[in-house]
Amino acid sequence: MNDNKSDLLRSLSIDRTQSQTQATRSPIGVSAIAIAIVASLGIGASIGWIAKPRPKPVVAAPPVDSAQRPVRASGLTASGYVVARARATIAAEVTGRVVDVRVEEGQVVRAGDILAVLDGTIANADSQTAQARQKSAEASVAAAQAGADEAQKAFVRARSLSASGYASDANLQAATARTQSAQAQLDLARAQLGAARSDANRASLQLGKFVIRAPFSGVVIDKAAQAGEIISPLSAGGGFTRTGICTIVDMDSLEIEVDVNEAYIGRVTAGQKVEAVLDAYPDAVLPAHVIATIPAASRDKATVRVRIAFDGKDVRTLPDMAVKVTFVEKPA
Repeated sequence: MNDNKSDLLRSLSIDRTQSQTQATRSPIGVSAIAIAIVASLGIGASIGWIAKPRPKPVVAAPPVDSAQRPVRASGLTASGYVVARARATIAAEVTGRVVDVRVEEGQVVRAGDILAVLDGTIANADSQTAQARQKSAEASVAAAQAGADEAQKAFVRARSLSASGYASDANLQAATARTQSAQAQLDLARAQLGAARSDANRASLQLGKFVIRAPFSGVVIDKAAQAGEIISPLSAGGGFTRTGICTIVDMDSLEIEVDVNEAYIGRVTAGQKVEAVLDAYPDAVLPAHVIATIPAASRDKATVRVRIAFDGKDVRTLPDMAVKVTFVEKPA
């Protein structure tokens, strides 16, 4: 029993000789391991440095010419919209059924171009009837003119015979009466011809109203009617009757309207230079100038409306676009 305990204690004791032997050999091993680690780190750093992408050379940007750089002037600013001074919804002057619509959105039209045609069958018949009456009146005038000429010749002859004593005063009076009657019939025929011509002209003008033409040159921005629909200047048919064919805008009449606070309206003058920037194109500065200041203020907003004209055309400018303007103030 004591032997077993002795063996167990002996197994738990530390062998100092073995530890000293390993200690004497450990510096060499540690040195080798350290050298290997340093070598590995050096090789890895070399490989990483070689594989590292080279930074691109920095190229200085060329100087921008001040004339080409958009300059935003400092001064009074305001917001508004692009508006068209010439904008109209084209409607018919008569009620009728649309036969043909000859325009589409985005189409450019000239003044006098046909936009739509209405059914003018009845108006055409009325025009032909009026023209027939005019021709009948012209024939009546020709017949009355011939009768008046014959009566005038008979009167001249009767007067000559009466002066020579070969005709009585009664014959002369009868010739005079016939002449006056023929002249009256001629005057009546001429009056009837005038009325017939007026009716024919009116019927022709009425027929022309069934052909709708462009009042000015511009671009169609909205097409409201289609073939087969009823169109009328008055919305008598409710939702089943159109009141317009299309809307035309003259792009040459585009300008800017802005509201300026009435406290600063004194800084705005006619002809003053303005720099406009459309919200859709914030990097483009459009030169403009003040047309006029509307002589009326808004009580609700305490602002005064100002009209501004573009100095040049720009295809990017469209009606109802939002725009910000800066009024260029002259240096003191």
